[in-house]
Amino acid sequence: MSTDRTDRHTHWQNVYRTRRTDSVSWFRPHLEVSLELLTTGGISAASRVIDIGGGASTLADDLLARGLRKVSVLDVSEEALAHARQRLAERADLVHWLAGDVLEVALPSGGFDFWHDRAVLHFLTDPADAARYAQIAANALARGGCAVIGGFAPDGPERCSGLPVARRSAQQIGALFEPAFTLVQSRAERHRTPAGAEQSFAYALLQRR
Repeated sequence: MSTDRTDRHTHWQNVYRTRRTDSVSWFRPHLEVSLELLTTGGISAASRVIDIGGGASTLADDLLARGLRKVSVLDVSEEALAHARQRLAERADLVHWLAGDVLEVALPSGGFDFWHDRAVLHFLTDPADAARYAQIAANALARGGCAVIGGFAPDGPERCSGLPVARRSAQQIGALFEPAFTLVQSRAERHRTPAGAEQSFAYALLQRR
């Protein structure tokens, strides 16, 4: 593991050890835009879904409530995953939990129908890392599957949790994932943080060719 990736693990472990999960800037009780785009993409109870950087997010809760039973959550922080498992209690056993860096964890080829990422890709400011990420997503998704990618829009913050981010429009996200994916739909979101600040997010719904 490179120094940068080791640092990512240390950083996010510290965040989830020292902050309440409902106080971090990216917290939302429900990921409404993500759920809408997953629905547009045709998600069903039989879908195989992986939530990249899902950590303590409530997306897994909402997917389980919709009847999905093939849900995986990947996060670089074991602390974040522990928070989610504690919240889900006995339902945690219905989720496949993966601790590791998305650029390093071995994922099954064609193993998923849906790939979800809200605010992981935008931390990959190195173009080589971003390109690698797109390749990993393409390999992990079955043909015809969909990816929902959300991150800071061009008019969004330049940093998050003390780290620099790459701000991208939905079209720029789509271009990064070409030619393996087609941009199907774009969405904008004005996210209000728990502290009351507004942040501009851009989302892309992409389909695997």
